[in-house]
Amino acid sequence: MHTYAFRLLNVFAQTTFGGNPLCVFEDARGLEDQAMLDLARQFNLSETTFVLPSKQADAQVRIFTPGYEMRFAGHPTLGTAQVVRDLAGSGDSLSLEFAAGIVPVHARGDTWTFTAPTAGVPKTAAPALSAAEIAGQLGLRIDDLLDAPMWVDTGADQLLVPLKTPEAVQRAQPDSSQLHRWQPSSLGRKTAYVFAFDPAPGPDGRQAVRARYFFTKEGGGVAEDPGTGSACANLGGWLVAQGKELPARILVQQGDQVARPCRLYLDVAPDGAIRVGGNVIELGRGTVRIPQPRP
Repeated sequence: MHTYAFRLLNVFAQTTFGGNPLCVFEDARGLEDQAMLDLARQFNLSETTFVLPSKQADAQVRIFTPGYEMRFAGHPTLGTAQVVRDLAGSGDSLSLEFAAGIVPVHARGDTWTFTAPTAGVPKTAAPALSAAEIAGQLGLRIDDLLDAPMWVDTGADQLLVPLKTPEAVQRAQPDSSQLHRWQPSSLGRKTAYVFAFDPAPGPDGRQAVRARYFFTKEGGGVAEDPGTGSACANLGGWLVAQGKELPARILVQQGDQVARPCRLYLDVAPDGAIRVGGNVIELGRGTVRIPQPRP
């Protein structure tokens, strides 16, 4: 038997039980891919990360959902960075190696910011389905749309659906009978990130955005993610692709409707560099014991 230490954290959190939960395994050496997937299924969080040595960065990070491995994701980046800093005493600036590339991460206290692994104009694509059909799949009307839905990729491709009002974001309700029609991403995920700009001014001079992220679950049905850093980065990519005025400073409000309020800070520089930040709270620590594979 081998013992592996893990930590439980909440990312984009303002309170102890807010934010998006994450499990981080401090040292995953000796774990095979299947064991990592099994552990992700055991904890049954949206993502679980595994820290490994890296020759190119402060650490290599592998991200698993309960169903598959991901190339990159937002809240696992920030939560894992806090664990790596604590373990290595590496200061408030470090880099993490993901399958999607090397991602720089910086901290002020326990508020972390990553720079999306993309440069220049992000990858975009028109969806295969019509705007009207996408709106219907989300329980919305065509006149709820601010603009045409768009696939955006700044590290993980997702379908972005801009809406006219925060009220429309709140009203969105995916139609489970239409899940077979949803277009999958390059990773085979069926997702939709609905968002709207709030006319009310946000704190610290930031533009407020209300957002929700839906994804189809393994085995059927739709789940809602409380705080999605990769989709927040893609919102920055949407701003760049749409030619919106830069720089942009945005506060994304997500997770309130699933009782896990998340607050994400999005900054898009004039050169198109996209940074996403949020607060990280460590909740607890523990260990698991796993039999070693036979030679």
